[in-house]
Amino acid sequence: MASQKNSQIIRWAVIITSFIIVALILWNTYDFFQKFKSEERSKMEILAKAYERFSSADLDAEISLESKIIGNNHNIPMIITTEKDSITEWSNLDVEKSKQSSFLLKQLSIMKSQNKPIVISYMANNENIILNIYYRDSDLLTKLKYYPVALILILVLFASVIYLFFKSNKVAEQNKLWTGMAKETAHQIGTPLSSLLGWIEILRLENTDENTVKEIENDVFRLNTIAERFSKIGSVPKLKKLDIVYVTNTSFEYLKSRSSKQVEFTFIAPKKEILVQINQQLFSWVIENLVKNAIDAMEGKGKIKLQISEEETNVLLTITDNGKGISKNLQQKIFSPGYTTKKRGWGLGLSLAQRIIQDYHNGKISVLKSEINKGTTFLITLKK
Repeated sequence: MASQKNSQIIRWAVIITSFIIVALILWNTYDFFQKFKSEERSKMEILAKAYERFSSADLDAEISLESKIIGNNHNIPMIITTEKDSITEWSNLDVEKSKQSSFLLKQLSIMKSQNKPIVISYMANNENIILNIYYRDSDLLTKLKYYPVALILILVLFASVIYLFFKSNKVAEQNKLWTGMAKETAHQIGTPLSSLLGWIEILRLENTDENTVKEIENDVFRLNTIAERFSKIGSVPKLKKLDIVYVTNTSFEYLKSRSSKQVEFTFIAPKKEILVQINQQLFSWVIENLVKNAIDAMEGKGKIKLQISEEETNVLLTITDNGKGISKNLQQKIFSPGYTTKKRGWGLGLSLAQRIIQDYHNGKISVLKSEINKGTTFLITLKK
C-alpha cells in the first residue's frame, strides 16, 4: 500500500514538473518573441532615417552609410506609400508582374494589421514630402510566433495521454475488482450446490417422483454451469472439439422447458455431428442470451426458430423471432456495452456475446435482418 502511494506521488511530481517546464518554455518563447519584434522595429526606424537622409541629401553629400543600411535589409518585407496610401516602392516581396497590384494591396493590408507605420518626412524641391513605411514580421519572427501554438498543442496532447492513461488504469482496477468478485461469487455458490446434489440423492432414496428429481437436478446442473462461467471470468477459455448441434440443442431445450407455453420453439439442424472448437459454457451462454432477448422482444408470446446449417468451411446459426424488431440505426449500437432498450438490465448481454464469439471463438455475430414489428434474425458464423 505504501509503495503504491509513493509511486502515485512520484507520478504526480513528474507530471507537475513537466507542466512547469512547458510553461517556462512558453513564457521564454513569448519574451524572446517580444524582444525580437522590438529589435525589428528598431531596425526599421534606422532604415527610415536612412531613407530620409538618402532622399534629402545633396548630390555631393556622403550617403554611403545610408545606402548600405538600405541595401542590407534582406529579410523584413516592406512597402513605402504616400500619405494617400499610393504605393511608391517595396522590397523583400516576391511578386509576379501579372498579379503585382492585388498582391501588394493584400500585403499592405497585412502590414497595417501587424505594425504601426514609420513616417518619413523630408524636403525635396522646396516641397515637404511625407511617406509611410509599412512592414510585416520577418519569416523567422512568423515561425517563432507559431511555435508557442505548437507547444500548447503538444501540451494538450501530453495531457490527453496522461488522462487516458489514468482512465485506463482506473478501468483496469475496476475490471480486476469485478473479476475478483465474480470468482469469489462462483466459489461461494459451489458450497450450496454440493449440498443440493446430496439432497437430490436423498430424494431419490425416498422414492420421490423421478421426473421431479430430474428437473431439480437439471436446475442444479444449470447453476453449476453458471458458477463455472463466473469462475472463468478474466481467464482465457479453453476450446474443445464438440458437436455444436448437441450443445446448441441442449441449451435450446432447457430454455424451452422453462418458458411460457405461448412461445413456439423450433429447432432445425442436420441429423449428424458437426464438430467445432468451442467452449461449451460460454457458447451455451450466448445461445441462452439470444433466445432470452428474442422472448423479451416478443413480450413472452410468439415464435422462435433456431437453425443450424453448414458451408464448406463454416457453420451458420440463425436465431429468428417475430418480435418488435430493431431499427437500422440501432443495429450496430446494440452490441455496444451499456446500450439497452429494457427498463431493467445492464446492457452487457449482446456486448459479451459478441466478445465471446469474436474474440474467443474467432467467429462473427451480427444482425442478419430485422424489420420493425415483424422480427429479427441474428447470425452466428463459426469455423469448422
